[in-house]
This record gives sequence, structure tokens and C-alpha cells, in this order.
Amino acid sequence: MKKFLIVLCSLLIIVGCIFGYISFKKNYVKNEVLDHLINKKMVNKEDIEEIEPFIANLSGDQNYQVYVKVKNDPKKYYYYKNSKKDKVILESYELNGKEYFVDK
Repeated sequence: MKKFLIVLCSLLIIVGCIFGYISFKKNYVKNEVLDHLINKKMVNKEDIEEIEPFIANLSGDQNYQVYVKVKNDPKKYYYYKNSKKDKVILESYELNGKEYFVDK
């Protein structure tokens, strides 16, 4: 019974660490994108209608992306944070249901 409790606690700790890492990474990228939009692209915070981090099922840094919708702009933007270059990068945008990828 004691071994079962040790294994169960270990599994709970591992699952908790994985969930915590994913939550941290998504929020980190979201904050970096928000900072980039406000301070570098000069977008007013009030003009950002939606900003949502998500897992994109891609490799590397592109796996953690942020969806951004700005007032009075028909485009939907998708950003990620390149940790090697320490830059926020526009990966793609969507306009009228069609996705356009930005050359890197």
C-alpha cells in the first residue's frame, strides 16, 4: 500500500509539473506578445479585442502561439516568441477565412 501511495504521489507531481510548465509558457508568450504590440507596434491596449495563447502543435517555439484580434482590423494575427533571437514574430494572419504565412 505504501508503494502505491508513493507511485501515485510521484505521478501527481509529474502531471502537475507538466501542466504548470505549459500554463507558464503560454502566459509568458502572451505577455511578450502584448508587450511587443504595445511598445514596438504602438497598438493601444484598449484596441486589442482578443489575445489568447494556445498550443499550435508545431515544433519548437512555434508550438506556443498567441491569437490577436485588433479593433477595426479585419485580420486575425498569430504570433510566437523566438527564444533564440529573443524576438516576437508574426507567424501568419487570417483574412476572410484564408490564412497567409509571413516570410521569415
